[in-house]
Amino acid sequence: MIPFGGITCCLSAAALYLLGRSSGRDADVLKSVTRVNQLKDLAQLLDAASKVFPLVVTVSGRVGSDTPIKCEYSGLRGVIVEQTAEQHFLKHNDAGSWIQDSALMLSMCKEVPWYLDDDTGRVHVVGARGASGLVLTVGSEVFEESGRSLVRGTLDYLQGLKMLGVKRIERVLPTGTPLTVVGEAVKDDIGSIRIQRPHKGPFYVTDKTIDQLIANLGKWSRLYKYASMGFTVFGVYLLAKHAVQYIMERRRHWEMRKRVLAAAAKKAGQEEGGLNGKPENGQDSTNKDRMLPDLCVICLEQEYNSVFVPCGHMCCCMACSSHLTNCPLCRRRIEQVVRTFRH
Repeated sequence: MIPFGGITCCLSAAALYLLGRSSGRDADVLKSVTRVNQLKDLAQLLDAASKVFPLVVTVSGRVGSDTPIKCEYSGLRGVIVEQTAEQHFLKHNDAGSWIQDSALMLSMCKEVPWYLDDDTGRVHVVGARGASGLVLTVGSEVFEESGRSLVRGTLDYLQGLKMLGVKRIERVLPTGTPLTVVGEAVKDDIGSIRIQRPHKGPFYVTDKTIDQLIANLGKWSRLYKYASMGFTVFGVYLLAKHAVQYIMERRRHWEMRKRVLAAAAKKAGQEEGGLNGKPENGQDSTNKDRMLPDLCVICLEQEYNSVFVPCGHMCCCMACSSHLTNCPLCRRRIEQVVRTFRH
């Protein structure tokens, strides 16, 4: 039997190790990125930087936009707005009770061009929705109860449903929010500067400072590595336990087979000693059949005449089977013992 527990633990350890390694690598990269204290200095850095290698920087400022979005429910003004609508209902299960469940009805997102402003300059941010660390503020959370129509209620009840209502959640990145952005700085033909995802390297949009972000990544890197070590130790333990059990089971089968063969040979020798004269060819083949290990592996006296359900092994007599709870060959639990008959 395949040790799925040990294999799963080892695979989880490998995944956690890769996550920890990635977080640690990002923390090391963030320590070496160029820190821009004032946005007005970014243009000079781009002019002085080499055109061969991309310039990855970290900048800070407040979110702003020339065309902000006004939220429908909260009234906030933001640059990224996500709206979701979930239908909540009671569902009738097979046990005869009602359980609460929900289903996503609507998910939409709006984003307008926006920038960071620190009163010394502006830097546009592109592709922030795909950046790491971006957390939107919950602007509003409204629950609209379903109508009490008799016809609709009857139809839903026949389908095993009771509609409770619709929950609408509005998440927004409000204007004026202080953010830190880590990405590649690019200057276009008209002199506008933007921060975008680099071809290779980290891309973060977060409300933490760069020092807090580095410390947080380092902490998660250590936690992932410690968890990876724990899963590795536990997985190796499970694999070693399974290997030992397999070896012991094979050894038990070999010893049991050896005992059965010895008992069968002894029984056949006693029967041959009681015969007079040289056996004929037919009698010789009969004696060879009797040498087959068809004895009960427990008492080694009676022939086996019972089969275990569900494993299907047939190795014991009915008298010994009545005292067993697990199969002596595979150690599976015996649910039923069926008597067998020979022709």
